[in-house]
Amino acid sequence: MAADTGHYESGKMDIREQQRTWAGFTGLVKWTTVSIVVLMILLAFFRTHSG
Repeated sequence: MAADTGHYESGKMDIREQQRTWAGFTGLVKWTTVSIVVLMILLAFFRTHSG
């Protein structure tokens, strides 16, 4: 059987890497959303069909 290599202790985990990953993910989502909105505005402004 595998040996128990450690015990979980509440409040003792270093979560800095998870926080950096989450900040990176939310930043990516934010800037992607902003880019899509800007693109849609530009497409609406410069539409080429006559109507």
